[in-house]
Amino acid sequence: MRAVGYRRLGPAAEVLHLETRPIPEAPGAGEVIIRLHASGINPHDTKARAGWTGGAPPDDFFIPHSDGAGVVSAVGAGVDLAIGARVWVFGAPHGAGTAADYLRIPAWRVLPLPDALDFAEGASLGVPLLTAWLAVLADGPVTDQVLLVQGGGGAVGEAAVALGVAFGARVVATARSADSAARAAARGALAVRAPDDPALSQLIADMTGGAGVPRIVEVDFGANQTRNLAMLADHGTLVSYSATSDKFPTLDYYGFARKGARISFVQGMKLTPAHIVRARADLLPLLAQGQLRPTIAARFALDEAAAAHELVERGAGGNVVLMLN
Repeated sequence: MRAVGYRRLGPAAEVLHLETRPIPEAPGAGEVIIRLHASGINPHDTKARAGWTGGAPPDDFFIPHSDGAGVVSAVGAGVDLAIGARVWVFGAPHGAGTAADYLRIPAWRVLPLPDALDFAEGASLGVPLLTAWLAVLADGPVTDQVLLVQGGGGAVGEAAVALGVAFGARVVATARSADSAARAAARGALAVRAPDDPALSQLIADMTGGAGVPRIVEVDFGANQTRNLAMLADHGTLVSYSATSDKFPTLDYYGFARKGARISFVQGMKLTPAHIVRARADLLPLLAQGQLRPTIAARFALDEAAAAHELVERGAGGNVVLMLN
């Protein structure tokens, strides 16, 4: 099979290359083989390849990307999936990811792809949508709450806005560009402001009667910490899924402690099987209705993986996907 990967860390154009690799062996109990049609690229993929996250260099040819979509080509014992079923996958095995023609993966990490979505859209669901689900819904309902989504035009952010709206929250989002603001507004945000707009805190105060927002979804923990503290309600929750500008941010411990606040760090690749049971019930009906359709910024061929990674690193304004078929 064809596969893109790397044998050392570094810039995409220097280390990513296409190789011919063995097709995965027959699936074991509880596993499936997927014939992939699309591979989604997330920022954690490019950061890992570049060494930004501090990981060790690979021991062998490392096939990246945790998200993908395709069709089931083989199933192991105890798997209730039909050969030929359209599916999307998340959390592909480390180093044996979706940037390849075939993928062997535990069946609980495989979900049905509704007819309303194509394979590129399916490959863009995993990390963004499941991270958003963890951030917005994993620890309780948000009905009638004010929800602030920092970075509401990004891949995770727009999914968080859409989920908040779908489950009854009054969503306010921030965005730094007109395009990002338009994406957040299209997902149903009641208002979109720049994160450093002085009017944002007043808007939150007006919407909450001065109590502050009970839940904030954060894309850049350190950069927005002071502003978030000012807007967070007593006993509120700050859910962060990234520290984009500073991977070692200083924590204002007593600022959060005086509010009795909860800080939650979430990662879409860290869902448990129990999480997936709940997420599946929440997400699949909305996906079937086309309500959570991701924004596709660009589609590349498999041998254009370096250019695709570079676009993600520059900021794509949506999801970037490798098309395998």
